[in-house]
Amino acid sequence: MQGTFQMDTDTATLCCYDLASLEHRLQDTPDWWSIPDDELEEVNAGHCLFLNLGEDGTYEVHWNVQETVLETGSEAEPRQVYYFQVPSGTVYLGAADDVSGGELEPDELSQGVFLQLKSGNYACTVFKKENRISVTIQPSDQGKNRLQDLIRL
Repeated sequence: MQGTFQMDTDTATLCCYDLASLEHRLQDTPDWWSIPDDELEEVNAGHCLFLNLGEDGTYEVHWNVQETVLETGSEAEPRQVYYFQVPSGTVYLGAADDVSGGELEPDELSQGVFLQLKSGNYACTVFKKENRISVTIQPSDQGKNRLQDLIRL
């Protein structure tokens, strides 16, 4: 499964998460994740990946979902791999402007895609060059991160 979409962001951030993973944030303020400690806590717990892009603007996102389990260290090329959990199977990949909060969730008007995945843990490999982003999602044994800092692409 693969595709491409364009998104405009005023938060300079792409996010990827299962909607069920952030249900506990629905009643929070819409910009709850602008608090670095809250953002890092959710990323490390595997609830959401906030991929900070460096600047606002229009981005072309190429995404690919693979069925094979990620084998760590199998590529010579350096890559950025982050992990997240998929409890319900409904995953949003798109502008973080639409992340769950303020009693709202992403919907068909959001600038992103909804992916239907099997429940489990996933790895997200991300490459960014200028305004083009490549995202590969595949099953993984790992579902949490151990980051000290926010993700910056």
